[in-house]
Amino acid sequence: MRRVLLTGMSATGKSTVVRELTARGHKAVDTDDGWCEPTADGRQRWREDAVEELLATEDADVLFVAGCEENQVRFHPRFDRIVLLSAPREVLTRRLATRSTNRFGRSPQELARVLADLESVEPLLRRVADHEVDTSAPLPDVVEEVLRVAAR
Repeated sequence: MRRVLLTGMSATGKSTVVRELTARGHKAVDTDDGWCEPTADGRQRWREDAVEELLATEDADVLFVAGCEENQVRFHPRFDRIVLLSAPREVLTRRLATRSTNRFGRSPQELARVLADLESVEPLLRRVADHEVDTSAPLPDVVEEVLRVAAR
């Protein structure tokens, strides 16, 4: 089984890509949906026991896992591909202000945190990623590119 991590900042489209992959019949997990636990600093981290079990289960040709938490680095060696989903700052800001499936990023403090992470965390993700996909492209194009990378 191939394991593909889809990572990136808030509002890059990780959840949207997971929903589309699932709709196309692929096994795809959004770690925001029950795979995380809160931390003392108000952030969250992957539930390592649950993610370990997920990655150990071989019930599909490809497993897509989407998320971006500090402790994901522990699992990087378990992934065959790491794909950074990115978008320009203006696109992220607009998405955060208008998305209806997740309220995170709407408050001034949360927006400031996302934009600070864009400057400090995204470059780190770029260094470990095998491939980067600009999610300002149409969703079908983004998903096709993710599938191409997963097939390599």
